Amino acid sequence: MLKYFLAILLIQIVTVALVLLAPDDLQGYGWLRLAVPLLFISVVAAFWFNSMAAHLRKDHLARADRRFAKEREKIRVNAERAKTRVVKQAQKDIAREAKTTHAKASFKVGAAFAGAIGAGALMLLIGSMTLGLSILTTAGGALGGYLYRARKDVSSRDVLEAPGEIKVIQGETLKIDKPRNS
Repeated sequence: MLKYFLAILLIQIVTVALVLLAPDDLQGYGWLRLAVPLLFISVVAAFWFNSMAAHLRKDHLARADRRFAKEREKIRVNAERAKTRVVKQAQKDIAREAKTTHAKASFKVGAAFAGAIGAGALMLLIGSMTLGLSILTTAGGALGGYLYRARKDVSSRDVLEAPGEIKVIQGETLKIDKPRNS
């Protein structure tokens, strides 16, 4: 604002000086001797003020652009952090659900095997030796296969849950790298 004040003050001083230097009897074309320099001063002053306003506007726009760029970067960083938190929470939820589902399935399978073994033992007690032994043999074979598969699943799950094995691809798809057979 000081620039504008000094410019206005300078224009007023020049205008007053021209008016004081003008002759007292301004008639006919005498007014033109005063009006033409004043018109020239006003045109130059208009261009001068326009130039100062353009530079001031450019400076304000540059400052605003820098401020908006910083805000945009903060928003991007915060969004990335939020996305990372959501992905980590989703991975924890998936792991918790998998453990719960596995525990429920293990209980149901254990109950079925216990029922089959109980039925086989009952058949042995009531005298149906062949049927009882075949039920016990079948239940034992199935239990052995189930335990073998469960042991293999636990070892592969331990490898999968190792740090750095769960990776996020493009922020949307979870990709779990499969372990190599050793």
